[in-house]
Amino acid sequence: MGVELSPTSHDAVLDGRLTLRQPRAGHRVGHDAILLAAATGARAGEHAADLGAGVGGAGLALARRVEGLNVTLVEVDPELVALAAENVAHNGFAARVRAVCLDAAGPAASFARAGLAPGTMAHVLMNPPFNAQRQQASPDRSRRFAHVAAPGTLNQWVRTAARLLHPTGVLTLIWRADGLDAAVQALAAGFGALALLPVHPKPAVPAIRVLMRAVKGSRAPLSLLPGLILADATGNPTAEAEAVLRGGAALPLADV
Repeated sequence: MGVELSPTSHDAVLDGRLTLRQPRAGHRVGHDAILLAAATGARAGEHAADLGAGVGGAGLALARRVEGLNVTLVEVDPELVALAAENVAHNGFAARVRAVCLDAAGPAASFARAGLAPGTMAHVLMNPPFNAQRQQASPDRSRRFAHVAAPGTLNQWVRTAARLLHPTGVLTLIWRADGLDAAVQALAAGFGALALLPVHPKPAVPAIRVLMRAVKGSRAPLSLLPGLILADATGNPTAEAEAVLRGGAALPLADV
């Protein structure tokens, strides 16, 4: 018996380069997923895992940009996994992208049974649920899963990434800017060469997101890249943002 799906819509992203079927209500693919994909540097023949993939927005955007890259979409919600699998097929990625139903904080044995053995990934990308302790949780179940996490969730996801990555593998994640200290601490134990790229909604406005790239086992120091500004003072998208969000270009973080 298949998974019963909530009402959905088909939405074009990356200026039509991808079409995603996703729930009409709840968490939907937005800028965060596309920015995460753009910040992930990868090459043909490598294998990347997208933790908390939802309907596959980030992982599929990365697969669209990097021809020949293999991607596994990891998502705990069976309904979203079914939609992700449909999106994989609809966008022509069945030969190198797959969706699996797993908890990103789950045990190693569950991942191994799904073909994700320790030390096998070149890249892990993830958009973990934000620990919104100061905010009222959404009544919508999918939005709660996407945005609100129990204490320690980020550390669990980072441990999963470290386990999946090969000895010099790369983790890329997006996090809220006001929680940067927690993310840096979570990465401190097993990662180095941390590179940060702030994302600002407008000029002279504090960053709302930060994109982070870290190398497993590295001892290299932290580096801070120039920020990405999404819109100019009049509210129009900047050329840099348009190149990424519509054109599918990579961000400088992918080349660090």
